[in-house]
Amino acid sequence: MFIRPATVALAIGLASAPAFAQPEAENQVVGTWRMLSATIDPDGRNIPAYGARPNGLLVFTPDMRFVEVLTDADTPRFASDARGEGTDDENRSAMSRNIGFFGTYTVDEKGEFSGNHVEGATFPNWVGSTRTRDQLTLIVAGDRMTEHFQRPDGTRIRIEWTRVQ
Repeated sequence: MFIRPATVALAIGLASAPAFAQPEAENQVVGTWRMLSATIDPDGRNIPAYGARPNGLLVFTPDMRFVEVLTDADTPRFASDARGEGTDDENRSAMSRNIGFFGTYTVDEKGEFSGNHVEGATFPNWVGSTRTRDQLTLIVAGDRMTEHFQRPDGTRIRIEWTRVQ
């Protein structure tokens, strides 16, 4: 009996495949998200985290990178019109009402967000930090996503996002 090489190759390939191989789950967070609302809950109070008109974008790329910019749309403009020449009050206001950061992220076998690593941030203390699901969760339901973040001091932040089409 003669066995063709193609038949042998097919048999070896099938034998080496896992018995219950499932395709990898789709990355649920990949894409661009616009902030709808943001609240912070210090000492049991629920107040706007980025003012009455929060503005922000969160982008997750397919190559596992992210960038997030969160702003208070009502942050006063600098009188000098130069970023490096703000007064102490202008700088304090801008720093406390806005943040931007970027880095890498991971998803689990279900395609759900599982953590991130911050490579750069407007708040230097975050650079080099890694967050797991213990500090940060992102729950996707269709084109809506809810973010829950817990600061080291225990303060909780909740952000609602919508997927940009």
